Amino acid sequence: MVDLPYKNSFDGRLSPQGKMPWIEYNHEQVFGTEFIIDFLDERLGVSLNKGLTPQEKAMSRAITKMLEEHFYWTIAYCQWVDNLEETQKMLSMSGPLSDLLTWILSHLTSGIVKREMYGHGIGRFSAEEVYALMEKDMRTLATLPGDKKYLMGSKLSTVDATVFSHLAPAMWTLPGSRPEQLIKGELINLAMYCERIRRRFWPEWFVDLEDFSYNDFTDRSDSKLPDLGLYSCTDSSRDDTLSPHTSHAHTPPEPASPVSDPTGHSLYDSDMDTECSEIDPLKC
Repeated sequence: MVDLPYKNSFDGRLSPQGKMPWIEYNHEQVFGTEFIIDFLDERLGVSLNKGLTPQEKAMSRAITKMLEEHFYWTIAYCQWVDNLEETQKMLSMSGPLSDLLTWILSHLTSGIVKREMYGHGIGRFSAEEVYALMEKDMRTLATLPGDKKYLMGSKLSTVDATVFSHLAPAMWTLPGSRPEQLIKGELINLAMYCERIRRRFWPEWFVDLEDFSYNDFTDRSDSKLPDLGLYSCTDSSRDDTLSPHTSHAHTPPEPASPVSDPTGHSLYDSDMDTECSEIDPLKC
C-alpha cells in the first residue's frame, strides 16, 4: 500500500515469540504487525496515517483492537472449528500421503485454535454466543464507513488494511457460513468495501463471477437476510475447492448476480477510479 519493494518468505519460520508476521530489513528483524508498521514509519518515513487527526488515529486504534482481540477469534472459530471440513478442502498438499497430511494439519490447527480460544475466554461460550459476538462486530464495521470510501474518509489508512484482512475470510474462504451470508447479504456495503480494496491492490487476484452467486439449493424462506445473489457456491466437490479464490461448482448458465446493491451503487465498479494521487509515494 505504500509502494515498498519486498520479498515474501515461504519457509515457515516463526518469530522468536512463535508468531507471524515478522520482517527483516538490512539484517534487522522486527516482529509483530504493530511494531513492523511503526518501524517502517520511523526508519523509512512511510505511513498511511499522516493525514489523520488525533481523533481519527484514536478511533483507528480502537477499531484495530476490536478486530485483533475479538473479531479475529470468532472468525477463527468459524473457519477452524465450526467449518473445519470446508477449510480442510481448501488446504492444498501434494504427494502420496497428501490426504492424510491435510487431515492431520487441519485437526492439529483446530485443536490449537480451541485451546487458545479457551485461554482467551471467548472459547468458553457456546457456538450461538460466539456467532452473536461476531455479528455485533460485523454490524459495527458496517456502520463505520457511512458514505465514505474508506474507514477514515476518501484516502486509505492503516486501519483499512486491518479491516480488509479480517473480513477477507468471510468474503472468500467461508462458503455458506453465517459471516459470508452477512457480508454478502444484509451487510453488502462490507462486500463492496472488500472488493474495492481487492481491485486496487490485487488486480491479478482473479475472482470468478460464480463466487458471487448463491447456489446451495436449500430453502431460505425463513431467512431474515435479503438474497442479493452474492453468496458463494457451496455444492462443489473436494477437488474443486482446493483454492479459496476459485469455484468450479455447477451453476445455472446465467446465475442471478445483481450488479448493484439496494442503493444503486455497483459492487464491481464503485469507486474504481485511478487513485495514484491519494498517496504521494505511489507510482502509476
